[in-house]
Amino acid sequence: MSNRQILQAMSGLMAGMFVAILAGTVVANALPRIIADLGASQSSYTWVVTSELLAMTATVPLWGKLADLFNQKLLLQLSLGLFVVGSLVAGFSQEVGTLIVSRVIQGVGAGGLTALAQIVMAAIIPPRRLGKYAGIFGAVFAVGTVAGPLIGGVLVDTSWLGWRWCFFVGVPFALAGIVLLQRTLKLPTVRRQVRIDWLGAFLIVAGVCALLIWSSLAGSTFDWASWQTAALVATGVVLLSAAVFVESRAAEPIIPLDIFRNRTVTLTTLASFFVGIAMFAGTVFLSQYFQISLGKSPTVAGLMSLPLIGGLLVSSTVAGQIISATGKWKIYLIAGAVVMTAGLGLLSTIDADTHFGLLSVYMAFMGIGVGMLMQNLVLAAQNDVPAHELGAATSVLSFFRSLGGTVGTSVLGAVLANRVADEISRGLTEKGIPVAGGGHGSAVPDMTKLPEPMKDIVEHAYGIATGDLFLVATPFAFLGLLAVLFIKEKPLKTTSGMERLATEDTAAAGPAVTVPGPRSGEPAVTPDGTAGAVGLRKD
Repeated sequence: MSNRQILQAMSGLMAGMFVAILAGTVVANALPRIIADLGASQSSYTWVVTSELLAMTATVPLWGKLADLFNQKLLLQLSLGLFVVGSLVAGFSQEVGTLIVSRVIQGVGAGGLTALAQIVMAAIIPPRRLGKYAGIFGAVFAVGTVAGPLIGGVLVDTSWLGWRWCFFVGVPFALAGIVLLQRTLKLPTVRRQVRIDWLGAFLIVAGVCALLIWSSLAGSTFDWASWQTAALVATGVVLLSAAVFVESRAAEPIIPLDIFRNRTVTLTTLASFFVGIAMFAGTVFLSQYFQISLGKSPTVAGLMSLPLIGGLLVSSTVAGQIISATGKWKIYLIAGAVVMTAGLGLLSTIDADTHFGLLSVYMAFMGIGVGMLMQNLVLAAQNDVPAHELGAATSVLSFFRSLGGTVGTSVLGAVLANRVADEISRGLTEKGIPVAGGGHGSAVPDMTKLPEPMKDIVEHAYGIATGDLFLVATPFAFLGLLAVLFIKEKPLKTTSGMERLATEDTAAAGPAVTVPGPRSGEPAVTPDGTAGAVGLRKD
């Protein structure tokens, strides 16, 4: 395919990815206002984010399996349709429970977009050229991440619109994506019999949910050392152990364990998990820090995130172009991991009095690191697996990156909530104000309604707690660096996934066998005696 043909085919994919990114980022600066308006708690704040990430994480492998069974373009359009439904339900929510359910629906749609966009790209673009287009996707990611908080902040600060339009605003983009996919994306679809491992999917989702519920509620609803903690952790471990057992014996596992025999896949999966933790720590909790600790409006908070997004935009685009030109990619993974770790370490030093100039440098470091890592980890894995495992490898990486974001958001949210509660209690005690019931810090405060002495205590508490949150995230980034160091660099292939798949199928079929043609009215019969209904067609 020529560059023009590839860009035309990618137009709908980019619109879909923009929508998926917008779903998470447009509410980033609106969440403090949304949670305060609905009268919800810090735990609910975390779950509005986590519910979408969990749904996306759980469904990414399922969408990858469905791509082997149904038309990929139709699945992409279905994903966008689910996003539209979830957005409308979220926009009309009257209480936080409905909002969380709507975010689950959005997450299911985002899971389809996340899995299928990467699979389609690998199918039509050779790895040697993929870096350049991955850089374009990185730019789309950056634009969506920049535009989302800014759009959300403006909508929240506009009295005649409000936070509900943060959900409605993505609907036109989703509808445009559906139309573009219909007009521009033409893919050959190979139909084969696929059995979806529903038991394995259930065990994975249930096990992850049990651990996430524990990490979200421990320390607020119940103590860390309690029978609830023991029950939830034990349940999660048992369910995930059962999932490993089922997946190892399933004919069509959701997560094929054999793929981890490939060293590159294993190491890039680990690194993707840690990148997910770092990426979501920055995008989710920095906005809350800007608004509560620094006292900025949602619009200003969106503008303050520009250094992080600018770093991500520049690094992903430039690194992708250089990789396509030179064929060398490992050095950018190492550099990205080093810079990301340094950025998180620097962000761990912030508090309510940190100068914005320093904060901008710290955010830029983190953005540059994430930008060099995120898409290029996928590139490294796709380059090192057979074409018939492209879908599985891509889905596994997307799954674990989303899982890292989900676990990171839940765990770091729990750390933040407990640290804030401790700091507020300490601040009240120092001022001689009695602490009632130990419940301070459980609810996200509306800073516009707090008296000045209490406002100072809350700002200080969120500043200290946010710094501690990044301190907890830094070791995970260092583990990602260790994983990247052990990846072996291999030359990038110059053929697309479809071309490689055709070559592999030809090699597997062996010498051609001539068989008599069928008589009129009889089905064609293949050499193995089965009806020759080969489902290769243009959609």
